[in-house]
Amino acid sequence: MAALLFVIRPSLAQEVVTSPSESDAPTSYSSSTQSALQSFAQPTNPGVHYVLHGASDVSSEPRRFQYGLQLAFRGVYDDNINITNTGHISDYYFTFEPVLTLGFGDIDGQENNYLRLDYLPAFSFFLDHSENNAFQNVIDLRGLHSFGRLTLTLLEEVAILDGTDLRSLSNQTSPGTNPNLDVASRQQYQTYQTRLNANYNLSGKTFLSGGIDSLIYDYNSSSLLSSGDVSGNLFINYIYSDKLVVGLGGTGGYNFVESPNPDETFEQANIRLSYRATGKVAFNFSGGVEFRQFQDSSRDTYISPVFELSAIYTPFDGTAIVLTGTRRTYNSAVIGGQDFAGTNIAASFRQRFLQRIYLGVIGGYDNSDYFSTVSSASANRVDDYYFIEPSVDVSITRFWSFGAYYLHRQNDSSLSSFSFNDNQVGFRTALVF
Repeated sequence: MAALLFVIRPSLAQEVVTSPSESDAPTSYSSSTQSALQSFAQPTNPGVHYVLHGASDVSSEPRRFQYGLQLAFRGVYDDNINITNTGHISDYYFTFEPVLTLGFGDIDGQENNYLRLDYLPAFSFFLDHSENNAFQNVIDLRGLHSFGRLTLTLLEEVAILDGTDLRSLSNQTSPGTNPNLDVASRQQYQTYQTRLNANYNLSGKTFLSGGIDSLIYDYNSSSLLSSGDVSGNLFINYIYSDKLVVGLGGTGGYNFVESPNPDETFEQANIRLSYRATGKVAFNFSGGVEFRQFQDSSRDTYISPVFELSAIYTPFDGTAIVLTGTRRTYNSAVIGGQDFAGTNIAASFRQRFLQRIYLGVIGGYDNSDYFSTVSSASANRVDDYYFIEPSVDVSITRFWSFGAYYLHRQNDSSLSSFSFNDNQVGFRTALVF
């Protein structure tokens, strides 16, 4: 039954995954160390699990074809469908959100060789404001292949969006918790993310890891500024113990923004930690300092901390506590000549009762602090965003679930036109084939 829960409510961070068997890991590492080592290279696991057909739970046939299909339906009342500061418009809407998963290998644990494709279309229908009806798509391709000492991982995700929220595979069953705060309105746009990482084992205790990353925001509106960046990183890592891996390295990249904003370059000095105390506790952290320069501008170098973290604690069977956080620099799409430092912290708690009932709550805080990228502009926008979403879900059968949730989200901006508050009450059901 636990697998069904992850279909209807995945965690905000990756699942604690089982370690590969000793036969699959290099002979110089224990299985727990190999699991920690691979966490430096593989793309973030969204934690979405499906009932997969064509393979057993333990992948004794890693090349065997697997597939999964989920049909999810939601009915929602929203008292501010356009997340505006004034003139709130309320409406009822319904969504149909199927998920098709195809793959080979270890597509569930994502520690041994695998190739996985997830396709997530979403159809939204509004009762009174049909002009907001939308068809959205998320296509997510990821994989891992080991060549002995060398391990390669790939992530490619394309999201074709129409609405107020940023959607991806990682938050597809908690829609509304990740609004596009910078724009704070309904828009049509696309995001493109590419990540290619590599690990190379130097010895029984050290390994190199590196990668190339790209993230692009492409807006359909001529009044909004599209942007993107390409970066590369390289780390030297040391396996201190089966529980702890540390890494030191650097990151450099190029950021391109539509005129009149200047293009940017940036460098980071980073440290990484991966700690797995027990089968119940896992912690991953990457952080450092970023130095950002602005081309054709007399603006001084912008210096800022950056980090990513995830932690999960499963003290008992049926209980999970997850903490995630990030801080990085983003380009503003709505205000020319400005970027913003985005810091967010989110936590979730989930508890199973009577084998069939799941109670959960997700909450988070996001701060956006804007700064000018040209010397002639001044920045005075600061946003503080909060959300909380309690929920209850019931497994009616192994393949059918039903649940309800309440979402409150609020953005307090120093520029009042970007402030909003929004409340949603939703019912959902999911069928897994």
